[in-house]
Amino acid sequence: MLQNDSVHIPSVVVIGGGPAGLMAAEAIAGDDIEVDVYDAMPSVGRKFLMAGKGGLNLTHSEPSESFLSRYGTRRPQIESWLNQLGPLDLVNWVHGLGIETYVGSSGRIFPKDMKAAPMLRAWLHRLRESGVRFHMRHRWIGWSEEGALRFKAPLGEIIRRPDAVVLALGGGSWPQLGSDAAWVSLLTEKGVQQAPLKPANCGFDVDWSDYFRTRFAGHPLKSVVMTVGGSIGNQASLQGECVLTENGIEGGLIYALSARVRDDIALTGSATIHMDLMPGWAVSRVIDEVSRPRGSRSLSSHLQSRLNIKGVKVGLLRECLPMESFNDPILIGKAIKALPIKLIAARPIEEAISSAGGVDFDAIDARSMLHAMSGVFCAGEMLDWEAPTGGYLLTACFASGLVAGRGVLDWLKER
Repeated sequence: MLQNDSVHIPSVVVIGGGPAGLMAAEAIAGDDIEVDVYDAMPSVGRKFLMAGKGGLNLTHSEPSESFLSRYGTRRPQIESWLNQLGPLDLVNWVHGLGIETYVGSSGRIFPKDMKAAPMLRAWLHRLRESGVRFHMRHRWIGWSEEGALRFKAPLGEIIRRPDAVVLALGGGSWPQLGSDAAWVSLLTEKGVQQAPLKPANCGFDVDWSDYFRTRFAGHPLKSVVMTVGGSIGNQASLQGECVLTENGIEGGLIYALSARVRDDIALTGSATIHMDLMPGWAVSRVIDEVSRPRGSRSLSSHLQSRLNIKGVKVGLLRECLPMESFNDPILIGKAIKALPIKLIAARPIEEAISSAGGVDFDAIDARSMLHAMSGVFCAGEMLDWEAPTGGYLLTACFASGLVAGRGVLDWLKER
């Protein structure tokens, strides 16, 4: 009697249920491949949902050259990802989920309802329809001596021996949402080359006086230009707003320049930024206005009357300038256009929006598979790259997941 040969159905385990992991799962699902997503949290996409609380910024509509420049020294690697899933591709993919998008005045692209939850629900429904299975509260704790995956699950430890693995475990920021960087030691034990994790898109400490901290913590600083870097050719400037905190400074403006500031602090122990409190005004015009007679008015009243500088901006001038400067209109005028603020440390990585560092690109091949571990792929923020907020982080995470997922398919075919 003839017997049918048993057919091996390939199985793939994706560890991490963020955008990179879910995109990898979607790329792999189908074609008679079993895909299981494991996550330590009670539900997937927790950081994704948190990022969308203020309006989910999916990507950006700016020209390709400007978009790619946001990735700094990692541009070549990220560009290879974006060649497979760029901003326009991502928007079309979101539309395929039944989610409408719009372009904001800043060029950033959002879901029409600004929310992350409807998009995530639609995506999870499509993934389940394609056969992807989800396992929540399953914490990956490494490999067994035989090379199997070990998970700590609600009913005890379980073992999986898939044909391929995608690691999409995030970086080290917001550990309460799942990105606790526990994978660092596990990969170190396997000889995987990594760069130390560092905070990115983060705030910084400033040694404020007790008075300033009490009076102005929580106040927004709007319509300013921040400049980082000493020499003319090494400067980076950006206009926007930030928030003064009890410990220092945070918000979109400082986040966008945080990589430069963080690296300067690492080199010299501190970094001095310069704040232009009157963008669009020439320093000569500001000095001219400050030099006008003020009669019996206080300096604060004079600055408000002549320049509309008041509140927190006046507070910053008094905080950062020596008292004798207030008798010299030229010094005040120059300070208004370039107020020095000394930053002494980055806030802890746990508070950062994202992280830098992680698995070196030299440790993976073009398909995102680890050289040290055949069949193990990496995606998302656990790789050594960073980008400012504004859709750049999210776009690259999605794209990296697609690259890893396609890499798994290619590798399985080769086998």
